[in-house]
Amino acid sequence: MTSLAGVRVGLAILPEHRWRDAAAMWRRAEECGFDHAWTYDHLGWRTLLDEPWFDAVPTLTAAATVTATIPLGLLVASPNFRHPVPFARQLLALDDISGGRLLIGIGSGGGGGYDDSVMGNPSPTLSDRMARFREFVELTDLLLRQSRTTFAGRFFSAVDARSVPGPVQRPRPPIVVAANGPRSMRIAVAHGDAWVTTGPVTDHIDEWWRGVGELARRFDEVVDASAGGRADGPIPMDRYLHLDASPQYSLSSLGCFADAVGRAHVLGFTDVIVCRPRPSGVYAGRAEILDDVAAALASRPDASRR
Repeated sequence: MTSLAGVRVGLAILPEHRWRDAAAMWRRAEECGFDHAWTYDHLGWRTLLDEPWFDAVPTLTAAATVTATIPLGLLVASPNFRHPVPFARQLLALDDISGGRLLIGIGSGGGGGYDDSVMGNPSPTLSDRMARFREFVELTDLLLRQSRTTFAGRFFSAVDARSVPGPVQRPRPPIVVAANGPRSMRIAVAHGDAWVTTGPVTDHIDEWWRGVGELARRFDEVVDASAGGRADGPIPMDRYLHLDASPQYSLSSLGCFADAVGRAHVLGFTDVIVCRPRPSGVYAGRAEILDDVAAALASRPDASRR
């Protein structure tokens, strides 16, 4: 089996379960040795639109109370239905309740999806979506770094917004920026601490991996071109790959999981994210696979763990 050394592995748990059932899933993620745990931040999601679904922020807040060490993340928040000012207050509380374990995943928000349409918003053009995305990331960054923020943008504004006592993590919790294109990659490099990608949209697994490799090369080019362009100077950036955005479910078997992690490592990814098996439909699989994954994670050298 391919070694998992050198790659951190996160588990995404969809916010679809009543808490009496979900609490054990989050505890199990920590017990299995996953390096971080995530939940999806949507108002409704794809084929599960008419199924149970809960908000991501209170879900992670509850998860923080039943876990002790595992970092907890949003995969990913977007400006489709969030405003940075109230969102930053929620993040401040979540970082505090978790004892500084928050990871903030942020993406541009897909145009024309349910998160847009349910609020009656017109689908933005690609240019407007990128401009809105930049403002959202920039203002969220400022609100979490500063005790007072005034910001006047085209899409978002803040007037003397307060952030006291500030986050537990300094200068703020890590922002993991989702980006598949050059404009969003530049936003990630300018304002983020890490990059996450879902790879290209395709039904062919080999084509997906080729596309992921190309995205990794493009991100290298953006990083090189942007060296020294940040106000706080260049920083090393972790690179996350959402394995289950691919056409092949990563937890269909231990061999499939190990192979995917190994391929991600070769392409320079520091972290991967997989989704907890569901009984049917999307991410369908056996819950028992988590026992096999836990054993594989336990065999890694300590140096590969957060």
